[in-house]
Amino acid sequence: MADLIVEHHGVPVLVCAADGPPVATEQDALDQLIGGAFYRTDIVAVPVERLDAGFFDLSGGLAGAIMQKFVNYRVRLVVVGNISHHLRSSSALRDLVRESNQGRHIWFLPDLGALADRLAPAPARTPDPAPDPPDSASADPFAG
Repeated sequence: MADLIVEHHGVPVLVCAADGPPVATEQDALDQLIGGAFYRTDIVAVPVERLDAGFFDLSGGLAGAIMQKFVNYRVRLVVVGNISHHLRSSSALRDLVRESNQGRHIWFLPDLGALADRLAPAPARTPDPAPDPPDSASADPFAG
């Protein structure tokens, strides 16, 4: 399967093929992910299968370097797939995933459906009704 550009709720997303070349270095990320998306999409969705295991070993710095490139180029990164086996072995990775998922630039999501849900517009919030004006008979007179 080739990489595809899809749109979720008006946001263009480059969905990378799981069987594409592995991303094992910072340069791979630039060449394969950011370069292809830079002028056409706002988000790159990368299947877990494409990322070298070193990405999930935070002590090596690969994840940090790649994530920083995405932030610098103002392209959002979404790691798509099951990373539970990586999470079980690293509390630092669990913290990174939790904090990243609270932000806007880097997300770790189980599937593309979860990405579509994250990109859905927030439901319109109805404003709180204005309080009723006080009844003139019960209002405290100004003692000026």
